[in-house]
Amino acid sequence: MVVVFTGSGKGKTTASLGAAVRAVGRGQRVLMVQFIKGPWKSGEDFIDVKRKEQGVKGGQLGSFTIKKMGLGFVGILGDKLPREDHERAAKEALVYIREEMPNYDMVIMDEVNVAVSLKLIGVEEVLKLLEGVEDTKIVLLTGRGAPQEFIDAADLATEMREVKHPYNSGNLAKINLDF
Repeated sequence: MVVVFTGSGKGKTTASLGAAVRAVGRGQRVLMVQFIKGPWKSGEDFIDVKRKEQGVKGGQLGSFTIKKMGLGFVGILGDKLPREDHERAAKEALVYIREEMPNYDMVIMDEVNVAVSLKLIGVEEVLKLLEGVEDTKIVLLTGRGAPQEFIDAADLATEMREVKHPYNSGNLAKINLDF
């Protein structure tokens, strides 16, 4: 199953993390690969889930693995890296996902839509990766500006629409809510 979370509103990564929590609670193995978010820490970086008995009849927690492969925001917020470095990082993320896909029940490609809109990787490269996904796996594609081809390929697509955001009033991102 392919799921797309897109739109200008807040909540795309947050929704994918909610799906990850549900999957882990059902004993599934989840991999989140972040395409854009770089070395700064977000709340999800501190999630440490190990397989262990849950204490529920027959229950067992799954696992959550996060891999930051992006080098940070491209061309903004003080980014001084050459564009080629960002492109190389995005391509390495696709290779990593292709190699690791068999080991996970759910794979979250966080901010892949942005990586495509910035032309760090191509639409066709991502679609080719999705072609080989087993029906039993769930792959989530997040980020603003999902290309129509991703929406067409998806089994489920949700657009988050901004109605109101404190940033528009000059407020900075809030820890625990935005990152």
